[in-house]
Amino acid sequence: MIRQIIEIDSGKCDGCGLCVDACHEGAIALINGKAKLIREDHCDGLGDCLPACPAGAITFVTREALPFNEDAGADDVPIMVQKCDCVEKVRNQPGSKGEMTRWPIQMKLVALDAAFLKGADVLVAADCSAFVHADFHKTMIGDRVILIGCPKLDKEDYSQRLSVIFEKNDVRSVTLVRMDIPCCMALARMVKEALATVRKKIPLETVVLSTDGKIVV
Repeated sequence: MIRQIIEIDSGKCDGCGLCVDACHEGAIALINGKAKLIREDHCDGLGDCLPACPAGAITFVTREALPFNEDAGADDVPIMVQKCDCVEKVRNQPGSKGEMTRWPIQMKLVALDAAFLKGADVLVAADCSAFVHADFHKTMIGDRVILIGCPKLDKEDYSQRLSVIFEKNDVRSVTLVRMDIPCCMALARMVKEALATVRKKIPLETVVLSTDGKIVV
């Protein structure tokens, strides 16, 4: 049948994954770092994914396509591309304070103008810090917006991206949590370089953790 459906320009797609989160029907997945329409019968053509895409890689087209399956949902998507429901699990836990309701948290996935960044106190943390420090949620996150990354594994310089996030969203303060290991010094450098380019002075607090989870600085 001829109907409206989305089209993803792989040349523009930066692999942020925000469209995957926005698609409630599970029609989109990240494959080899690019968003792909994997089930056209799961695409309802309403375009919730369009405003979620910061790169403008998604548009509407009218073409021959499978009819929309009204029973479509994430449960029908193969497990290897199924969307993570961990945010809802945390949110629905009895007594949950909602530390992880702001999603995504990976620096390379967070939209530069995400609503939760506006006027926020930002926590930039090394990936492994939350796993070595037992009270990470209570003592580190609190009301802060967390962005995580690993300068050794990610192999990209986040200084420019962080600079845009800090400047564009009028961030109030930055807390850096890093490990007491050489590779984590790169994360500290990125944060400091980003702050140096922002027009207003943003206070920075640094917490350094030992490999056994103790606060050393």
